[in-house]
Amino acid sequence: MSKEIIVEVTGMKCGSCESNVEEKLQALDGVIKVKAYHKDEEIEVEFDLDKTNREAIEAVIINAGYKVLA
Repeated sequence: MSKEIIVEVTGMKCGSCESNVEEKLQALDGVIKVKAYHKDEEIEVEFDLDKTNREAIEAVIINAGYKVLA
C-alpha cells in the first residue's frame, strides 16, 4: 500500500537543491515518486508503507542538508 505525504522544509534555494534532495530520496528503498519545490518549501513523496516510513524520509532530507519543519 502506498501513501503520499508533503514534507515542509527550509534550506532549498534553487532547482539544484530540488534535484539533490529528489535524487537522495529516490535512492531510499520504498520511495515511488518524489517532487521537490524550493519556492513552496515542500517535498511531495509517495512511498510504499511496507518498505519505508515518514521518519526515514525525513532523515534523508536532514542528511541532505535541509531542515524539516514540524
